[in-house]
Amino acid sequence: MSFFKKLKDKFSTSSDSVTNKFKDGLSKTRNNFTSKVNDLVARYRKVDEEFFEELEEILIGADVGFDTVMELVDQLKHEAKLRNIQETSELQSVISEKLVEIYEGDEGASSELNIQDDSLTVILFVGVNGVGKTTTIGKMAHMFKDQGKNVLLAAGDTFRAGAIDQLEVWGERTGVPVIKHSEGSDPAAVVYDAVQSAKAKKADVLLCDTAGRLQNKVNLMNELQKVKRVIEREIPGAPHEVLLVLDATTGQNALLQAKTFKEATDVSGIVLTKLDGTAKGGIVIGIKNELQIPVKFVGLGEKIDDLQPFDAEKYVYGLFANIVDEEK
Repeated sequence: MSFFKKLKDKFSTSSDSVTNKFKDGLSKTRNNFTSKVNDLVARYRKVDEEFFEELEEILIGADVGFDTVMELVDQLKHEAKLRNIQETSELQSVISEKLVEIYEGDEGASSELNIQDDSLTVILFVGVNGVGKTTTIGKMAHMFKDQGKNVLLAAGDTFRAGAIDQLEVWGERTGVPVIKHSEGSDPAAVVYDAVQSAKAKKADVLLCDTAGRLQNKVNLMNELQKVKRVIEREIPGAPHEVLLVLDATTGQNALLQAKTFKEATDVSGIVLTKLDGTAKGGIVIGIKNELQIPVKFVGLGEKIDDLQPFDAEKYVYGLFANIVDEEK
């Protein structure tokens, strides 16, 4: 059975709203990426070196990342020989199959959050200004509230004008309390108070915002490490997740940001926002493969429930849905 057939059997007739969110949210990437692959397959009926060279260019153009593209094309060449694939059309399904395999790797790449069942879960959000960090926190607060959890927000970005107010708006919208100090105050002190409040209120989840920019990169990273130390001191084993929020529309710049933050903090997962707003959604694969950090959530639209746990198969279905749905 081809991988496309497997995806069709699993998703094509599904009325699952999340699957449809992946399909709709990846439409720009699909229209850009898949149309180019289809055109390539139409022009090259036989699998040869020129076909692979053009495929490399398409994958790099989709922001899959140079190293990942080289790895993927090597695997495709190997599979073509192994399975004696002569026709380029037969290789389309293998491309989708290999994208899932590369993403999941040897260990698998769970989008599951490290939630503490019987105690407070602390999630720290990091990332530069403008990537949608505060909005992500608000949407995640809504998600946890829907699950019946007692949620608290910490307004730890005390440096950006309006950041505290923005988080408060999300707090009001989701019915979640916000612990805050005045603008310009010590972020670590805000987070300390939030931890104490979460303990006193027997909260299930504490979501902590942080600054995206200070005077320079060193100051920012030192501030993040200080906040993290305060959390660790008050709750051994916390923070249970450090989620780096990246804007998918910034492409390779997002990869550079991820490398910088990974050096300074123990990033446990990526939240990739605005995936619906880019034609270069291949960045998901590049980030995971080159940094070995799983993408745990993706933003597939502007609605409050459009932030979704990442699923590699639903993602690949979203990339190839028009071909998958036509599979016999």
